[in-house]
Amino acid sequence: MRDRHRSADRAQARRDPRGRSRAGRPVRAAAAARIAVCVTSAAVMLTSGVGWFAYHWVNNGLITSSALDALRKGAPPKLDDSVNLLLIGLDSRKDMDGNDLPKEFVQQELHAGSSGIGGYNTNTLILMHIPADGGKVTAFSIPRDDYVEIAGGRGEHKIKEAYGIAKAEAEDKLTAQGIKGAELEHRGREAGREVTLATVQQFLGVPIDHFAEVNLLGFYDIAKVVQPVQVCLKKPVRDRYSGADFPAGLQDLNARQALAFVRQRHGLTGGDLDRTHRQQAFISSVTHKLKSQGVWSDLGKLQGLFDVVKKDVVIDDRWNILDFARQAPNLTGGNAEFHTLPIAGFATRKGEDVNLVDPVKVRSLVQAMIGRQAPTPDEPSAPARSAAPADAASTTVDVRNASGIVGAAATESKSLTALGYRTGQVANAPASRTTTVVYGKGAEEAGRRIAASHGVSAVPGAAVPAGHVVVTLGVGFTTSAPPPPSPHPSGGDAKPAAPSPVPSDAFQGDAVKMGGVPCVD
Repeated sequence: MRDRHRSADRAQARRDPRGRSRAGRPVRAAAAARIAVCVTSAAVMLTSGVGWFAYHWVNNGLITSSALDALRKGAPPKLDDSVNLLLIGLDSRKDMDGNDLPKEFVQQELHAGSSGIGGYNTNTLILMHIPADGGKVTAFSIPRDDYVEIAGGRGEHKIKEAYGIAKAEAEDKLTAQGIKGAELEHRGREAGREVTLATVQQFLGVPIDHFAEVNLLGFYDIAKVVQPVQVCLKKPVRDRYSGADFPAGLQDLNARQALAFVRQRHGLTGGDLDRTHRQQAFISSVTHKLKSQGVWSDLGKLQGLFDVVKKDVVIDDRWNILDFARQAPNLTGGNAEFHTLPIAGFATRKGEDVNLVDPVKVRSLVQAMIGRQAPTPDEPSAPARSAAPADAASTTVDVRNASGIVGAAATESKSLTALGYRTGQVANAPASRTTTVVYGKGAEEAGRRIAASHGVSAVPGAAVPAGHVVVTLGVGFTTSAPPPPSPHPSGGDAKPAAPSPVPSDAFQGDAVKMGGVPCVD
């Protein structure tokens, strides 16, 4: 991770002799965009900025990360200038250097047990899609216990555990190299971010352009600034675990109560899934309050707000503030809608309760909602496919069928051949729940592309011949059908399909719309 701080001197050089910004209105718009993401993110244990901002009060002290660099090369292709922003809420009771937060503060203010609880689980993951034309923002909450394939060949785990698994792996190696203290924590967290981002990207099948991360302390800090915040409950609740004790109806919450409101899961009919709706509702309430108080258009108020939250924020290091500001008015204006991604049921895996998911269905829903794909009623949905790499003709793909579906390997092999790959062996294999892609020497690029189309990660295999990729189809695999011919061969004028209508019951519970104070369970 790289911490980048812009100097006040450089900012001052961009101001006229009277101390006013030359950018004028765009500066306020850019600042509003940054704070909008800060506040909405922090409202669910996360917050954000919107990228590089040339003026000293925004950029000084901002913590940035280069974690996205590790997955940009293998990301699904971008179809336009829309922005996909991943908000990460880290359930950690530690500061940025890995030190425990004060015991009394964690127990009394955060009502979050001890600093040893929570580890580095990402209990909140929300992908926000901001259209290129500034239209309605669509957000997708990923339930934290979804049982998915963790990027990098790490097997299936709860999606919230990707961060901690990768952090622990990295720290074991770094410790052996003599790295310790704050540097160990910083580099370990960077590894956690990389794998979390890669896992979400392969699970949803869309590129992640930017991200923001914050922990419990970040939420508490922003809640103190904006308190009281009005929320609405359909019925009274009382929970000793989170500290939630609220009547039904409209009510104002202070910072401590706000944290309890978004953390409660015990005593709720839908458990974690209802908690997700709480988080979405709180985001709406906070942005609605700040809009009604004129904060978005007041540079002085924005400065005071951002000065508090930026110390708790980690964002990616390629965020362009002015570009994002042009697309953010609907975020600050309340023209946004939250959906909770569906689950297929509950089960026990490795001794833990998990959410079973249908990755193909999830990817299809997300892509249909944001215009990357329009599934038809008569044809199963499938994630968008990347074009074959330039060396496809020199790559042989062997396909093995472990899905239990008769003829699956033959169908997949034909689809890959249609994409330009050389036809390899087709055979059956012992049953497997997951699809795997293993490549030999010289076939890494092809393996990575094929794996991305299946929502998994490619891994090298010493037993795989050079120039070969071995695809083993597991249950629920997605066929590699070639994409239809493009009406814009040059690629320069190609546009994504318009978002297709998706039934409201396709998601987990009702959508939560921003722009007011929604009432939730």
